[in-house]
Amino acid sequence: MFITLTHDQVRFYYGSEHWQYNFDEIVELGLLKKKKSYFLENIAFLIVTAFAYYFIIFSNFAELYYIIPTLLCYTILIILRFPKNLEFDYYVIVKDIYQKETKIKIKALDRTKIGKQIDQYLSLKFDQILQEA
Repeated sequence: MFITLTHDQVRFYYGSEHWQYNFDEIVELGLLKKKKSYFLENIAFLIVTAFAYYFIIFSNFAELYYIIPTLLCYTILIILRFPKNLEFDYYVIVKDIYQKETKIKIKALDRTKIGKQIDQYLSLKFDQILQEA
């Protein structure tokens, strides 16, 4: 269970992270979807391609010993680039009244469960606002 709701407190548990707020301290609670960056893998791919073209241009075609290492590097880079079909990182963001923001990275598989629990919190908060009005 990611969120535990009591009448006056909201407790968060994810992995080794534990923190709590009073119900009225939370200003914003939500999920953030951020696209993954493959900057290092892309740069390595460009470097390997540049070396391969360099060796193609400045070597004899009879000496094709550089092709096997190039193909091996491409294979390793492709495996690093596409380990899973997940292209997004997910975060839970909690902003409180003290202008403090807590940002926790969560697994993509946990996103739906945590999203449902955040929806429960938001509906409780909405009901509380309606009762006050």
